[in-house]
Amino acid sequence: MNLVAMFSLMSSSPPTEFATTEQALKHFFGYDRFRLAQKDIITAAMANQDVLAIMPTGGGKSICFQLPALLKNGITIVVSPLISLMQDQVTALQDNGIPATYLNSSVTGIEVQNRTQRVLSGEIKLLYVAPERLMSDRFLEFLDQIQHSIGIANFAIDEAHCVSEWGHDFRPEYRQLSTIRQRYPQAPFLALTATATDRVRQDIIHQLQLQQPSVYVSSFNRQNLYYEIRPKGKDCYKQLIKIVKQSKGAGIIYCLSRKKVDEITSQLQRDGIEALSYHAGLNNNVREANQQRFIRDDVRVIVATVAFGMGINKLDVRFVVHYDLPRNLEGYYQESGRAGRDGEPADCIFFFGYGDIKTIEFLIAQKADPETGDPLLAEQQVAKQQLRQVIDYAEGTECRRRIQLRYFGEDFPGNCGNCDNCLRPKNEADWSIEAQKFLSCVHRCDQRFGTKYIIDVLRGSKDKRILGNRHDQLSTYGIGKDHTAEEWKILSRALLHQGLLSETTDGYSVLQLNALSKEVLLKQRTVMVALPNTPQILDEKSAISRSQAEELFDRLRSLRKRVADQQSVAPYIVFADSSLKLMSQQRPQNLSEFAEISGVGSRKLAQYGQQFVTEIRAFCQEHGLALEPEEPASVPAVQTRERDTATPTHLQTCHLFQQGLSPTQIAEKRQMAQSTVMQHLEVLIEARQITDIDRLVPTETQAVIKQAIEEMGDMSLKTIREYLKEAFTYEEIKVVRAAWRAKQYE
Repeated sequence: MNLVAMFSLMSSSPPTEFATTEQALKHFFGYDRFRLAQKDIITAAMANQDVLAIMPTGGGKSICFQLPALLKNGITIVVSPLISLMQDQVTALQDNGIPATYLNSSVTGIEVQNRTQRVLSGEIKLLYVAPERLMSDRFLEFLDQIQHSIGIANFAIDEAHCVSEWGHDFRPEYRQLSTIRQRYPQAPFLALTATATDRVRQDIIHQLQLQQPSVYVSSFNRQNLYYEIRPKGKDCYKQLIKIVKQSKGAGIIYCLSRKKVDEITSQLQRDGIEALSYHAGLNNNVREANQQRFIRDDVRVIVATVAFGMGINKLDVRFVVHYDLPRNLEGYYQESGRAGRDGEPADCIFFFGYGDIKTIEFLIAQKADPETGDPLLAEQQVAKQQLRQVIDYAEGTECRRRIQLRYFGEDFPGNCGNCDNCLRPKNEADWSIEAQKFLSCVHRCDQRFGTKYIIDVLRGSKDKRILGNRHDQLSTYGIGKDHTAEEWKILSRALLHQGLLSETTDGYSVLQLNALSKEVLLKQRTVMVALPNTPQILDEKSAISRSQAEELFDRLRSLRKRVADQQSVAPYIVFADSSLKLMSQQRPQNLSEFAEISGVGSRKLAQYGQQFVTEIRAFCQEHGLALEPEEPASVPAVQTRERDTATPTHLQTCHLFQQGLSPTQIAEKRQMAQSTVMQHLEVLIEARQITDIDRLVPTETQAVIKQAIEEMGDMSLKTIREYLKEAFTYEEIKVVRAAWRAKQYE
C-alpha cells in the first residue's frame, strides 16, 4: 500500500512520504511493528470505513485513530469523556511533534480563539473535544466551518462503551452523537473501547448508527497481569502496606467511598508512604493537582473512588488494589487493567469481604429517577445481577482469566499460570455425577429459576415457593442433601465458568442448559471441580539483589523524571518503562543503537537520545563495562528506512568498499572506528547502494540468519541473536537484516 501523508510536523515543512504504514508508525511513534489488530483497523480507517474496535487497556487503541489522522487529508475530531484523558493524549502527541490540541473548559477565551484559528488554517491534525461541547450549537457551527475549509477526515469516539446503558460507565450525552452522523454522513466513525460485551457492542453500533462497520475484537487477555483474591480480614491494612512496600513502582488503590479513600490515604501517609486522594468530593484544582503529581511520579500511590478512575492515565502502574468490592466485572476488568499498560508485569489484588456486599446493595437500592424519585427497578435488577457475577468471580476456584474472558464472550482454556487459582491450585475432584444431578434439576424445573432455587430443590427445602410449584414431587428433590449449599454453589459457578451451563443476562439470573450441558447429562463429558483450600496469606517475596540492569533502569528512570520535570510532562510521555527496560538490558552506546529501541521514534531520538546515551555510557564506564566508540557527528541519527538515507559520508564508505577494501581497511583509511564503518555499510545495504554482501557474511550464514528473521519478524537485534542461540555476531545479523529489509521495501 503506497501512502503519502499530506501533513508536516510544522506548517513550513515539506510533506512526509511513507511506503508503508510501518514506516509511518516508526517515524511518528517509534515502534517497529503493529500490535494486535492495529494494522487491520488502520487499513479500514484509511479506506473510509466505519470501525468498531474492542481492544484491551494498553493494547494501543489510540494509535488506531491517531495514525490514520496523520495520513489522511483533513482533521480528525476525537470525542473523549474526560478533560484529563484528552490533555494527557494531546501532551503525548505534541511531545512526538504531532500537531494536536483540545478544546474544553480549561482553555481560556483568548486561547480558544488561537486554537480555532490554527484548526481552520490546517495546522492541527487531531482535535480533542468532550461530547457536551461537541453537541453545542456554537461548536456545530465551528464544525461546519472545518468541513468547508479543510474537511473532516474521521470522528473518533474514544471510550465508546459510554454510549450504552449496558456498559459499566454509561453517559447520556454520548447518546446524542448519532446526530453527528446525520449531520456529516460522509465522515467515517471510529468507535473504540477497552471493554464491551456482545450486547454492548451491538448497542454501540445501533446508537452511533455505524454503517456496515468493520468490527475488531482483540483478545481481552492481559497476560502480564497477575490476579489474586484475598480475604478481607482484620489484617487487611497490614497486607496493603506489604503490597505497597514490596512493589518498586506506582500503584492505585480503589475504595468504594470518599470517606474510605481519605482514611486509607491518611493511614498510608502516617506510615511513610507518599500517597494522595482522588475523588469527586475534592476541589477540582486539588483533584487535578493530585492526579498530576501521581502521573509525574511525585508520589507513588493514589487512592481513588472507582467512579473517577477513568481519569487516571499512567502507563507504568505496577499494582492495582481493590480495597473494597467492585460493583461489576466489567468495571473491575477496566480498573485492574490500569496496571501494566506498558506491557510489563503488574499485580492486581482484590480484597473480598462479605460486609462490602451490603454496602453495594444499599447503593443499588438508591437508584431512582432524578425527577420523580421512583425506584429504577430495571436498573436495580441489572446492578444486582452484576454484583452476583463479581461475587461469583471472587469465590470462584477456576482460573481467574477464564472467568473474566468468558464474561466478554471469549473462550480460554484456563491454567494461565498467572493468577492465584492457577499458581496455588485447589484440590480437584470429579463431580460429574453431582453435575448431572444439578443439570437434571435445572431441566426438571423447566429452566425458569436461578442457582439458589435449584440448590434448595436439591437439598429438599420446605420453602413455600417450592411446595407451591410442587417441585417437592420432582425426582431430583432432596437428592443433594449429602452436600452443603456452599458446595453446590461452587459446582454451579464451575459449570457457568466452564461454559457447561448458561445464564440469562437481562437482570434475572435464570439458569439454562446448552449443548455442553447435554454432553454432561449423557455422560460424554467429565466435570472436574476445584475445591477451595484454606485461605492463606502469601509470604513476602524473597529479596533479590539488584542486578546491573536493574540499577541502570533506576538511573534511567531518574533521568527520565528530570527531563519530564523540565518539560512539565508526565515521565511516561518521555519514554515508557518498557523502553527503559530495553535500554537497561541492551545498553545502547550510540544513537544508531539507541534508535533500535522500541518506542524510540525520530522525534524522541533527536530530542532525548544524546542525554540517555550519555547516561548509559557513564554507567558502563563506572562499572568497568566495555565502551564502544561514539559515532561521528556526520553519521545520521535517524534511520527512516527510506531510499535516500545515505549521506555523503556513507557514500565515501561505499566507494571504498566497491574498490575492494574490507571494513577494517576502510576504518584505517578513514580514521574512524570499525563499528562506525559497519553502521555505514548497514545503511548503504538497506538503501540498496550495496547489493553484494557475500564479502561481509558467508552465504551459508546469510541463509540461517535470513530464515530466523523471516520466522521471528523484524525484531530487535538482541531478540534475533537469542533466537539464533548467539551463534552469530551482532554485525553479521545487522548486515543480513539490512539486506532483508532492502528486499521488503522494493
